Amino acid sequence: MNKLAVFIVSDSVGETGELVTKAAISQFRPGMQDTFLKRFPHVESLEQLNEIVHLATEQGAIIVYTLVKEEMRSYIQHLSDNMIVPAIDLMGPLMGKLEETLRIEPVEEPGLVRKLDDDYFKKIEAIEFAVKYDDGRDPRGLLLADIVLVGVSRTSKTPLSQYLAHKRFKVANVPLVPEVEPPEELFLVDSQKCFGLVISPEKLNNIRKERLIALGLNDGANYAKLDRINEEIVHFRKVVDRIGCHVIDVTNRAVEETANDILHRIQLSKQ
Repeated sequence: MNKLAVFIVSDSVGETGELVTKAAISQFRPGMQDTFLKRFPHVESLEQLNEIVHLATEQGAIIVYTLVKEEMRSYIQHLSDNMIVPAIDLMGPLMGKLEETLRIEPVEEPGLVRKLDDDYFKKIEAIEFAVKYDDGRDPRGLLLADIVLVGVSRTSKTPLSQYLAHKRFKVANVPLVPEVEPPEELFLVDSQKCFGLVISPEKLNNIRKERLIALGLNDGANYAKLDRINEEIVHFRKVVDRIGCHVIDVTNRAVEETANDILHRIQLSKQ
């Protein structure tokens, strides 16, 4: 058989067109060995389409295209029909059916899939970061973080870290205990990205008692006593004053509210 030439034309990188073309050709063994694929990425003008179709005519190639703009799709199909070049539209029919079903016009912006993929991987990276540097496990993460949270036990540091990670922020958090000196890295962190979480002693007393009961322990343990809690909060105040960081009262506040407060303050600090 003669060698088959396939031109893959895209207004993005052309990965979708190439993958679909390879999947189809693989059904015609030994077609893959007798096929030449040429990718034309980032095609943005009618002039480029004109050159590609003329080249396809000279080389006897098939054109496979994934173009999101209706004007570009119509032009290459019209030109290909006139010059008797086989052309397959991989994107148009599906976009047309989705527009008909959803009753929403497509934005026709090339490369959105890649942007969405990048966004997804940034989120996964942030989530993994939050897990790795949760609860002060590795102080080195404090200097790599976008946001640093500090507070006494049971002030929602971990759930807040995960919530912010889903917003693609790398978050590290450090528990503060009077008997343990905070890591030196904490005092090297930019105070604008450090947030101290504080809660009323009474509220924390109730939360810690419930936590002990859930663990099957005596709720009268020192961990839940008001004197101990007040001692921890005094220590907390000394540390955050030394850092010079923001302090947010999380008493009776949902994680989402605290997160929005933090993101708002970060945005203001960048202005």
